[in-house]
Amino acid sequence: MKTSGIGGQAVLEGVMMKNKDQYAVAVRKPDGEIEVRKEEYHSVAGRLSPLLKVPFVRGIFNFVDSLVLGMKTLTFSASFYEEEEEQELTEEEAKKEERRENVIMALTMVFSFVLAIGIFMILPYFISNLLSGLIPSYTVRLIIEGIIRIAIFVGYVGLISRMKDIHRLYMYHGAEHKCINCIEHGLPLTVENVRKSSREHKRCGTSFLLFVMIVGIVLLFFVRADSMVMRVVVRIALLPVIAGISYEIIRLAGRSSNPLVNLLSKPGLLLQRLTTKEPDDEMIEVGIASVEAVFDWKTFQEENFAYRDGEKKSDLSGSVPQGI
Repeated sequence: MKTSGIGGQAVLEGVMMKNKDQYAVAVRKPDGEIEVRKEEYHSVAGRLSPLLKVPFVRGIFNFVDSLVLGMKTLTFSASFYEEEEEQELTEEEAKKEERRENVIMALTMVFSFVLAIGIFMILPYFISNLLSGLIPSYTVRLIIEGIIRIAIFVGYVGLISRMKDIHRLYMYHGAEHKCINCIEHGLPLTVENVRKSSREHKRCGTSFLLFVMIVGIVLLFFVRADSMVMRVVVRIALLPVIAGISYEIIRLAGRSSNPLVNLLSKPGLLLQRLTTKEPDDEMIEVGIASVEAVFDWKTFQEENFAYRDGEKKSDLSGSVPQGI
């Protein structure tokens, strides 16, 4: 397998793919047509962009970028399914509407982030702390906190997967993974080849979130506080560090076939069985359209795989394209 460096996410009835500074969103519209929008994305790092190359620091900015871009592309895909009739707007009204949507998007993102911290980071601590009378050892309670945290996350993912809209979102998530796996295993990007590719990938955001939880507990063994308030503060303050470390682990996993790395990736791959579902052919077509808008997969495969009569014969020795 050769790392392509592209990544993406599922959106409402569609797939977003990102390659370096370019990203494309492909959406299956209500009329059955596929709409593709390609744009450039500039990191929130701005003038601090050199930090995007610094290990452990770059992961923080990449995490924020993924949240911002994810919210933006979800909003775009949802615009095709709004029930309200669109009205003709003047240029000034359109700008006001865009500013209003940006404010709403920012507030939604902040609220969602705070809620996620409360549910997945703080709540497990308070639950485990209730056991302090029975279990005086703080170290043991840390382990229990980690187990509770993962259990809440897995339960949450499993529960929302029963919702019809989320189930379809997970199917598009599967299409995204299968398209990338198809390319990285040297197969021409066709519906047939994508269909038989795996829907699990080591660079998935699901695996990243699982590592965030595990790394967070490990760090808390070394960074401790005495009071309850400070313990909560420490858990929040460590989030950038946790994100930076988790990003490096995921980045390494996507580039390495080391047995130890593969073993560490197993839990995340298993969890992806919940967050990805098998897509239908129409969803795969959307995924392919998104990939082809930002990534020259034919050139990538010519440089990394040898073919004869359309069949892969062997891997070529050479450098692996740098991932994002």
